[in-house]
Amino acid sequence: MLKLKQVHFSFSAGEEVFFVSTCRSVSTDIADLEIHSVGDVFSADIRCKSPIRIKKLTAVFEHEFSAIDKIFLNGYQSWTDSTEHSVTDRMYGLERAPEAAVKKYALNRYGDYDFTSYGPEGQLHGWSYGYIRTGEFFCFIGSLSEDTGFTKITAETDGNVIIVTKDCEGLELPEDYRGIDLLITEGTEKEVFDRYFDTLGIRLRKEAVPISGYTSWYRHYQNINSDTLITDLAGLTSQKHRSDVFQIDDGYQTAVGDWLSVDSSKFPDGMKSIAGNIASAGLIPGLWLAPMVCEEKSLLFNEHPEWLVKDENGDPVKGGSNWSGFYALDIYNNEFRDHIRGIFRTVTEEWGFRLLKLDFLYAACIQPRPDRTRGQIMSDTMSFLRECAGDALILGCGVPLASAFGKVDYCRIGCDVSLDWNDKPHMRLLHRERVSTRNSILNSVFRRQLSGRAFLNDPDVFILRSDNTSLTAKQKKCLAEVNAMTGDVLFTSDNAAEYSDEQKKLIHGIMKLRSAEVISAEADDKFLRIRFSLGEKVYNAQYRI
Repeated sequence: MLKLKQVHFSFSAGEEVFFVSTCRSVSTDIADLEIHSVGDVFSADIRCKSPIRIKKLTAVFEHEFSAIDKIFLNGYQSWTDSTEHSVTDRMYGLERAPEAAVKKYALNRYGDYDFTSYGPEGQLHGWSYGYIRTGEFFCFIGSLSEDTGFTKITAETDGNVIIVTKDCEGLELPEDYRGIDLLITEGTEKEVFDRYFDTLGIRLRKEAVPISGYTSWYRHYQNINSDTLITDLAGLTSQKHRSDVFQIDDGYQTAVGDWLSVDSSKFPDGMKSIAGNIASAGLIPGLWLAPMVCEEKSLLFNEHPEWLVKDENGDPVKGGSNWSGFYALDIYNNEFRDHIRGIFRTVTEEWGFRLLKLDFLYAACIQPRPDRTRGQIMSDTMSFLRECAGDALILGCGVPLASAFGKVDYCRIGCDVSLDWNDKPHMRLLHRERVSTRNSILNSVFRRQLSGRAFLNDPDVFILRSDNTSLTAKQKKCLAEVNAMTGDVLFTSDNAAEYSDEQKKLIHGIMKLRSAEVISAEADDKFLRIRFSLGEKVYNAQYRI
């Protein structure tokens, strides 16, 4: 079990700066630091007597690492690579990426690079929750207060310490603040994850049930139109196994941000018509949106600059380089909120889409405010989007996961699958959120415990087709089987009508694996090994990665 070594708290009040390092509660004339440890729950909270500005809030715990330990620390958002590490591993930020590429493609915007330092070998970090695994024994640490600020967990294995830091630097506090609140517990995998979500009080939404189906992205990308989608819809419904969802991805709108401006050359009959075709086929119509961003060429960007998030210099905050470059939108602007409510009403009530894939959500909280941390902004954003969606299902994507706990029905827990395995070697030096089939698979395995507790996991698509992909037969089989075993959303982007008899047989086997229960998983540089049960039998699978 982790043992508290020190809590460091510093803040300013007017021109004065105060520093506190302690193992117990401390009271000052301006603010109190209250430290409690009750059972498995540890807290370091702030009670304000006067307005203050936080500079730092960190708790340091002692832990004796062993050479056989495996360390998992959850990555910043859906796409961030998240796998178990050895005690001597190193995480890389953007230090290996060419500076020109970082600037050109705004790579720093996709993850935690602007507010996190990446250290040497044996210094590993993550967000919200993590564990140290010794065989089948788990030492677990998880934040209970991500709605007040994200919690960074750093393992310094050489120093035998775990450092927990609240992402709240610069936060102005006029009142009390729930700071570091943790569940620190031990047991089997099931015991610690059950205990964590019980303590959080998070329950799976009753509307969330396992689904399978189709999404257009990895077959057509933005080159979609009503004819090609109707063809793929017919292919999906021709299969013997039952599908639930047909989801239309990016490409129907004239620009990202202009969601109701449908490209009439692609969809001459509009979106209501194709949603009706999907529903008539007995499937749930799904639609992709990125409600918290707009691209530079959009009407929204050019007509409503007041809706954009601004940095400390008053400049719009870029979210990344996709499309024509895109920017974050301000969840606290009331006119923008009304705009989003109207879009969701149109998409669900007028057009008839019942599943909304909401993407690039991390952009909402790139820029903290004096009165809001990144975690607070993201929590407020997810609550607002849940409210706007009403009874529609939400599939979250590109989101800091803890902010989505209990608020979405489904959530992507990995990066985008690629049409190849792991991209070119020089591309692997870029950001941790890059497109990679290999990374997607590993995220599916090592975030598998969230499915059924926080939401139902979407591991992204599997691909079995022969054209427009360089994945080998074994790689396709690995992707499909891992997705079926570890997730509860099983989508493809293939036209299933083109499947060969061999591919149809593989699909049949994949569907059987949906009821598999993963017992344990291990990965090294070459192999992924999964032990799972199916009925009363236990199996061992090995995949070259």
